[in-house]
Amino acid sequence: MQHSKPSVSLIRANSYEKNTLKESLVTLLEPLGGMAAFVKPGQRVLLKPNLLTSSRPQKECTTRPELVYAVAQMVIAAGGKPFLGDSPAFGSAKGVAIANGYQPLIQELNLPIVEFHGQRYQTVSENFNHLLLSKEAIEADVIINLPKVKSHSQLTLTLGVKNLFGCVPGKMKAWWHMEVGKDANRFGEMLVETAKAINPDLTILDGIIGHEGNGPSGGEPRPLGILAASSNVFALDRVMVEILNVSPRQVPTVTASQQLGVCPELTEIDFPNLHPDLLQIKDWQLPDKLMPIDFAMPRVIKSTFKHFYIRFIKEPMSAYGRQ
Repeated sequence: MQHSKPSVSLIRANSYEKNTLKESLVTLLEPLGGMAAFVKPGQRVLLKPNLLTSSRPQKECTTRPELVYAVAQMVIAAGGKPFLGDSPAFGSAKGVAIANGYQPLIQELNLPIVEFHGQRYQTVSENFNHLLLSKEAIEADVIINLPKVKSHSQLTLTLGVKNLFGCVPGKMKAWWHMEVGKDANRFGEMLVETAKAINPDLTILDGIIGHEGNGPSGGEPRPLGILAASSNVFALDRVMVEILNVSPRQVPTVTASQQLGVCPELTEIDFPNLHPDLLQIKDWQLPDKLMPIDFAMPRVIKSTFKHFYIRFIKEPMSAYGRQ
C-alpha cells in the first residue's frame, strides 16, 4: 500500500495532434516525476490500451493510437522497452490494433504486440481462487495502463480498473462472465481484485474524447478535454466519477474498491495540477438501462465455454496452476 497521499494529475487537453499531445503528457506527468520516475533503462514496459473491438474505429471505443504512440516514445526516451498487450473479446490484439489505426506506430517504433493467451496462468487472489492472469502481463517490469473514459451498459462506467480485465486471458474472461455474471457487485469485486494483483505502475486515462451512452461500443463519442494520470488506479477512478457527476454507488468497480479498503476518499487525494471541481461535466450520458453482465456473451461463446466452465468447477485448480 502507498503510505503517502496518492496524487491524481488532471489537465485540460483537447488535441490528439502529435506534438500538442506530447506536450500535454509532459505537463500531466511532471508532478508525478515524469516518465523517468516509472521507467528505468532496460525495463520491459507493458502498454495496456483498451483494444475492445475492430468494428467501430470512428466511435472512440478504443484507446487512441496517438496516445499510445506518445507514451511509447516517452518510455523509449526513458530507456524502456515498450510492448503492447491485450486480450480482446473477439479477434486478436494485433487485429483490433490494426483496425483502429495502430499499424503506423507499430511499424515506426517496432512495437511488439503480445497476445494474452491463456496458456500460462498465475493464481493471485484469496477471495477468488480461480483468478488467473496472463503471465506475459505479470512478468512485465512496468505496467502502464491506458484506459478510455466510457459508459458501460453493465458496469455504468469503465475507467482504469476495468481496463485491467484485459490482462485476463480470453477463456478466463468468458468463465468469469458465467461465474459472476448475474451479480454486478461481485463482478466489480473481481475486477478490483484483478487490478490489485496487476498493480499498474502508472495509469494514464484518455478523456480527450470519451464514449458515452450505451457503451462499451454502442454509444457515441463525447469530447471531454481531459487527461488524467496516477500511480494509484483506484484514486484515479474515484476522481473521474466525481468529474462525470456519477455516484460511486452506481459504479460497481468504485463501490468494490471502497468496500475493500483500497479506494482513498477525495479528501485524501492530492491534486498537483487541476482540481476535479474545475473539470465538472454536468450532462455525461449513461446507458439507457443496465444489463446483466452475462447478457453481453453471445450464445455461441456460452456454449463453447460451457465445457471449460464445467471442467473448472469439477477439477481441482492444480490442473490449471502455473504451467
